[in-house]
Amino acid sequence: MRTCEVVDPLDGNVSMVHSITSNPDNDQPFFVVDVGDIVYKVKLWKLKIPRVEPFYAVKCNGDPAVLELLAGLGLGFDCASKAEIDTVRAVGVASNRIIYANPCKTRSYIKHAAAVGVDLMTFDNELELHKVRGLYPAARLVLRLRVDDTGSVCRLGVKFGCELADAQHLLSVARSLGLNVVGVSFHVGSNSREPQTFARAIEDARQVFDQGLAMGFPMTLLDIGGGYPGDRGFQKLFDQIAHTINSSLAEHFPEESGVRIISEPGRFFVSSAFTLYTTVIAKRENSGRPMYYLNDGVYGSFNCTVFD
Repeated sequence: MRTCEVVDPLDGNVSMVHSITSNPDNDQPFFVVDVGDIVYKVKLWKLKIPRVEPFYAVKCNGDPAVLELLAGLGLGFDCASKAEIDTVRAVGVASNRIIYANPCKTRSYIKHAAAVGVDLMTFDNELELHKVRGLYPAARLVLRLRVDDTGSVCRLGVKFGCELADAQHLLSVARSLGLNVVGVSFHVGSNSREPQTFARAIEDARQVFDQGLAMGFPMTLLDIGGGYPGDRGFQKLFDQIAHTINSSLAEHFPEESGVRIISEPGRFFVSSAFTLYTTVIAKRENSGRPMYYLNDGVYGSFNCTVFD
C-alpha cells in the first residue's frame, strides 16, 4: 500500500471500494485492510502462546500503518536489512525492540546496525563471526540452526542455518574471537503445516544451549522463528502448533530456566487482514483459450504465488 485511508467499519468496505473504483481515473490495484483482524491476532497469540514474545517479520508486510499498529500493541520487530531497520525506527520503535535476523549481512549493514544500536543479530557461519568481530564486537549474537522444514510451504533451510553437528565449532570460534553468543534461533519454514517440527527444533536448540553453557556461553534467548499459519481457516492448525510449542518449552526450557522466548511471525498477523482489489484491464483469445489481464501480477502483489 502506498497510501492509507481509515474508515468507519460500520460503513463497511463495500462503500469504500465502490467510491474508489467508480472513479475512471483510478485504475490501480489496492488493498483493503481489516485492522481489527490484526488486533485479534495479537490478542490470540498472547492467549495461546503467552511465553513467546512476537517480533513481527517486517519482510511480510512493511507498510508503516501496519508497523505503527503492531508497535503500539507492544510487538518487537524482525528486520532483515538496513531498509527494514530504518523503516521500523521511523515509526518510533526503539532499537532494543529489533532483532537483525539475517545470518549473512553486508559489511555496511553491520556498521549501520552498530550506528543505530541494533545489537541483537543472528549468524550461521564462521565468516559472519569474523565480520562482526571487526565491525561490531559488542553485538549480542544468536546462532541460527538449520532444522527440519519439510512440513512447510516455503522451505528456508536451503538458505540459512548451521547443522546441529557444526554448532559447537561455531561456538568455539565465537569464543576465540571474544564475541558474545546470547542465544539460539531456528525457522521451520514459511507457512508450516507440521506442528511436530517445532518440537524437534526446540529439542535441538536445547542441545546447543547445553553446549554453549559448557563452553562459557550462558545463553538467555531462544528465537523459535516464524512459519505460523494466518490465512482464513487457520485456527485449528494454529491451536495444534501452539499446544506443541507450549509442551516442548515446558519440557526443555521451563519458565524457571529464565530463558527469554521470542518468535518471528509475519503472515500470522496480516495475511487474513488484507484483501486485494484488482481490475481486468484487457481480454483476448489465444488459440481459442480466453485470456484476462489484470492490473497486478507476479512482479507485484502476486509474487508470493511463485514461491508458495
